[in-house]
Amino acid sequence: MKKRILVVDDEPRMRRFVRMNLDLEGYQVIEADNGLQALERVRDDMPDLVLLDVAMPELDGFETLEHIRESSSVPVIMLTVKNDEDDRIRGLDLGADDYITKPFSPRELLSRIRAVLRRVEPSKAGGEEPLVIDEELQIDFPRRTVIARGEPVKLRPTEYRLLLHLVENAGWIVPQETLLAKVWGPEYRDDNQLLRLYITYLRKKIEPDPASPRYILTERGVGYQFVDYKKRPGKAD
Repeated sequence: MKKRILVVDDEPRMRRFVRMNLDLEGYQVIEADNGLQALERVRDDMPDLVLLDVAMPELDGFETLEHIRESSSVPVIMLTVKNDEDDRIRGLDLGADDYITKPFSPRELLSRIRAVLRRVEPSKAGGEEPLVIDEELQIDFPRRTVIARGEPVKLRPTEYRLLLHLVENAGWIVPQETLLAKVWGPEYRDDNQLLRLYITYLRKKIEPDPASPRYILTERGVGYQFVDYKKRPGKAD
């Protein structure tokens, strides 16, 4: 089935440009020219991905994203004319999956869309039972949740894939560029800030003290390592 993509932008020329390129790649395109209409489209048409402009009148992209995240986990790529780090972090904090700065090429747009859609595809991991790390942390990969100190914590698709790659290599340092390529895609290999942000998000969800992590350890300038839980005292190999 064709993937359905919702394009939200108040500029008709931008919507036509995006639609033309997505049509050529075989995507089904639906449109909205403001945030309120976008919320209706997300509810009624259930898109597989949303391209969401930041600078819109009345309800801007950030406000629209906040409302989307109240009821939907649909992947969202933010579109902006600013190359502003604060805006980028704000969007990611609110639940955006990626960010593209205008003007962008059709090739970059399609590459980002494919990368985000790959990240939300189900990954095969473990059995049906949660993975017991210790008495305070269990990871339920099939359901994309962790149980931290007895409470379930939902993971975003990207957080899930990042944690999966770390746990699969528990006890080993995974280089930053390897994590970026595996989780986001080869085109993200140099985006270390993006990786640091998501490591921070994961630590906030699973660590008893994110400032002094127990599970996700940093090898400064090299990469990250998930604690070797299989070799902890009292744990059989």
